[in-house]
Amino acid sequence: MTRKQKKWLVRIIAAAVIFAAGLFIPETEERFSVMWWVRLAVFLSAYLTAGWDILWKAIRNIAHGQVFDENFLMAIASVGAMIIGEYSEGVAVMIFYQVGELFQSVAVGRSRRSISDMMDINPESANVERDGEVIEVEPDEVQVGEIIVIKPGERVPLDGEIVFGSSGLNTAALTGESALREVTVGDEVISGSVNTGGLLKVKVSKPYSDSTVSKILELVENSSENKAKTENFITRFARVYTPIVVFSALLLAVVPPLFDHNWSGWIYKALTFLVVSCPCALVISVPLSYFGGIGGASRRGIMVKGANYLESLAKAKTFVFDKTGTITKGSFAVTEKHPAGISENELLRYCAAAEQFSNHPIAVSVVSAAKALGDIPKTENAEEIAGFGVTATVDGHNVSVGNGRLMNKVGARFIESESAGTVVHCAVDGEYRGCLIVSDEIKENSAAALAALKGLGAAKTVMLTGDRKITAETVAKTVGIDEVVSQLLPDGKVSALEEIYSKKPPKTSLVYVGDGMNDAPSLARADVGIAMGALGSDAAIEAADIVLMNDDIGNLPLSVRIARKTRRIVTENIVFALGVKAAVLILTAFGFANMWLAVFADVGVSVIAIINAMRCMRIKA
Repeated sequence: MTRKQKKWLVRIIAAAVIFAAGLFIPETEERFSVMWWVRLAVFLSAYLTAGWDILWKAIRNIAHGQVFDENFLMAIASVGAMIIGEYSEGVAVMIFYQVGELFQSVAVGRSRRSISDMMDINPESANVERDGEVIEVEPDEVQVGEIIVIKPGERVPLDGEIVFGSSGLNTAALTGESALREVTVGDEVISGSVNTGGLLKVKVSKPYSDSTVSKILELVENSSENKAKTENFITRFARVYTPIVVFSALLLAVVPPLFDHNWSGWIYKALTFLVVSCPCALVISVPLSYFGGIGGASRRGIMVKGANYLESLAKAKTFVFDKTGTITKGSFAVTEKHPAGISENELLRYCAAAEQFSNHPIAVSVVSAAKALGDIPKTENAEEIAGFGVTATVDGHNVSVGNGRLMNKVGARFIESESAGTVVHCAVDGEYRGCLIVSDEIKENSAAALAALKGLGAAKTVMLTGDRKITAETVAKTVGIDEVVSQLLPDGKVSALEEIYSKKPPKTSLVYVGDGMNDAPSLARADVGIAMGALGSDAAIEAADIVLMNDDIGNLPLSVRIARKTRRIVTENIVFALGVKAAVLILTAFGFANMWLAVFADVGVSVIAIINAMRCMRIKA
């Protein structure tokens, strides 16, 4: 408990002790006698000790035009009980209401802790080398290109590349993974991870405002702004519901006594009605449930940008996947060479020369394979044609490297390969000179993740890719994907996604899962965009609604389970709270309920709903 909560608890205990003492003072029918004054003073002391702040909030809110809230209801009900002489019940209402409020505060604190663990990734300072000295500065004062020193046990303050040293990085706060990530010279490091080994020197590649840790903190801080439809409904419901019950209580206090003249009895029923009707259980438990679900997800490296995305994910039935970096590892290698009229090495060198200025993973793998043979020829006039490939001048020859569409464009007659993998065709001066087969490895748990989604009721799984049909179908069959759309140009993915979206079952959501690097339009179009491979990926963090920080597709079905359990708990709390309140309100109207039962219907239901909401924090992997 915080210091404030401890003081709160002490005040409740003090009020309870005074209240208990008052119960031993005998009641007297003689008003304004000494004993009557003593009893009133004791209960009034207990009441003010427990509820002075509630009275002040009610008065302050009324002054600001916010009349109908839980503070107003509790103030009117408890003050009214005191006025009609029901001192013990008036004090009990306030004490138990404060117990419920304290319990809520502690529960919210617990659910916030998992997210505050994520917030702890924020570095307080950075050690930067300047003029031969190492000085400590704020992270946002470090410039791109400067060298920072990270000692063992320190948190990495900024993104960059290691220029000295090697170590193991603890990325648990970012990814939920306990295994250390071994890094050495040339490796990229991201802010927020902890250096557990030797001294590291890192050349900063991004300013603090664009660093991984800064973007994650911004994501977490803004998550509470994106409320679920259920949350918004409950907020609107409370605004309408509370005035209705206040005026209903007023009618209950005024109309029946006009016929039987039992004013005190009906006023007591009306005050009981007010206590029962307090919407605390709904207003507290629904946001707390979603907050707990987001917090439970963050502990496993699943960053959810808001309750609305968690709510949409719970309704997901259609899952659409990118292939490279999502279903597969995205680590390519040249596995076959099929030259035509030249040697294998010449084919590889021509392809690498044209591809050497491209950052595409396939191009990188081709260049890497060629470097093992020696120097790559000089290239001029290199031009990348989106969806086709690359053209360049290599040693005076016009070289075209890419897919079959590019070969058709340059007039090179080619034979389509039947090998599974990405085919990289090569033409020199318009003559076809063969192809390379570049293969990508499927992630070990892709098939298990797809099977788990089917077990959760996924109606349809689709893979969208620019790869050849044979390669795409081989991957889809291996992991258990229902449908494949292959040979897509970059702008074709969104069109294909639109068509799938039009056929999804009504009142369900479509989820798109991509690697976050080139899938921003598709991530944005889907009901829920989930980014894979987000460790250090700005594009993923910005474009996606949910980010799987540990690049583990196995966390996709876990995300769905968290979303569905959260929705189920929200529904349970709404049904339970409304059901109990409706029953007690009816009993109150007919004279079968007293203030003590009303306290249970308010505080008791709130506490039970809060305990149930806290289950959202505990989702088994």
